[in-house]
Amino acid sequence: MKRKIKDILAAVTYFLYEKKILHNSIKVHSIDETLDELLRTEKSMVRFGDGEIVMIKGKNLMLQQASPEIATGLASILGYQYDDLLVTIPGIFDTLSDHRKESKQFWMDHLLFCRKTYETYCNPNRIYGTTFVSRCYYYAEDRSNCDRWFEKVKKLWENKDVVVVEGTKTHNGVGNDLLDGAKSVERIICPPKDAYGSIDKILDACKQYDKDKLFLLSVGVAAKFIALELFQQGYRVLDIGNMDLEYEWFVRGVEKKIPLEKHDVVGIEANQAAGYNEYLKQIKCWL
Repeated sequence: MKRKIKDILAAVTYFLYEKKILHNSIKVHSIDETLDELLRTEKSMVRFGDGEIVMIKGKNLMLQQASPEIATGLASILGYQYDDLLVTIPGIFDTLSDHRKESKQFWMDHLLFCRKTYETYCNPNRIYGTTFVSRCYYYAEDRSNCDRWFEKVKKLWENKDVVVVEGTKTHNGVGNDLLDGAKSVERIICPPKDAYGSIDKILDACKQYDKDKLFLLSVGVAAKFIALELFQQGYRVLDIGNMDLEYEWFVRGVEKKIPLEKHDVVGIEANQAAGYNEYLKQIKCWL
């Protein structure tokens, strides 16, 4: 019964947004508009998914414990203070008609419980990018644009020297061609859980690199703070989150979310056994 009531309330809230009955001052670009802006400029990007919004409310995530410090910091970044640091949020305020059923229900529920957070902290004078720029496959009812979107994504680091900052299990671009167009790839491997506590060490490792490197971040909530600091220091940074997971689902053509085998591979011996020797050569720092 509680679930049914929640679903009804979520559907009503979404209906009121879609029909403009509930006032919405939050503007979000489409996937193409977001990618085109990143391609024609040297802007950095920090992404907010549902998890970061929940953490502003003080809730724990599976891989990151909440704290007032994290909540305050995330709320500040969400306020979109810098012209050249593109902030992305879920583009869920105008319509969810392009979402598959499961995704539509998820984001209606999210909007029900978190809309006040967006209204409180988002900057009404900015146009945000869409977080679906890095999660453009699973949500979509029509997936005919995914190939074109991922090709645009790959152009962001084409012929560039890339530094991937990721967790021990992430393996961005391992076993697929996501990063094949990069001129070079180096990696900084971070703790898979509560990476926020290691931010100083992660930043120290990142700052060993020259500012002509392009940083790709996949370290959860910690990535927001790392992206902001590196951006302020003059680096270009793209917070790509779980893009590799989404790309794997796209390549495999799956209908449902599935786990990836490579996410169970941890440590030098296990990576050697899996044949991930190129990945191991790219690692310059283990934290």
